[in-house]
Amino acid sequence: MNLIDHVQGKSPWGSARSPQWPKIRAEHLKLQPRCALCDGDKKLNVHHKMPFHLGPALELDPANLITLCEGGKNVNCHLVIGHLLNFRSYNPSVDRDVVIWAAKVMNRP
Repeated sequence: MNLIDHVQGKSPWGSARSPQWPKIRAEHLKLQPRCALCDGDKKLNVHHKMPFHLGPALELDPANLITLCEGGKNVNCHLVIGHLLNFRSYNPSVDRDVVIWAAKVMNRP
């Protein structure tokens, strides 16, 4: 377990990612290679809708994953939408919020 992940609240101390995680992450990025919010393709993060530390059984569930970027178009979508500006938090309505905010961004004046 990564100390930085623990400090940021991303995983409980002593927990370990599944050895399948790199494969699942790569498969997810093949299917969803762009940020769900801003359509960026740089600094992509495969975000767990239900965080690993709260739902370790969902770690590899494709329905629990969404692609968010970390600053590809000047906004860290992962931090803002996925974690509500605090990596110790999470957004239980990330799917709905991505749809709402993507539409606002696409249709801004």
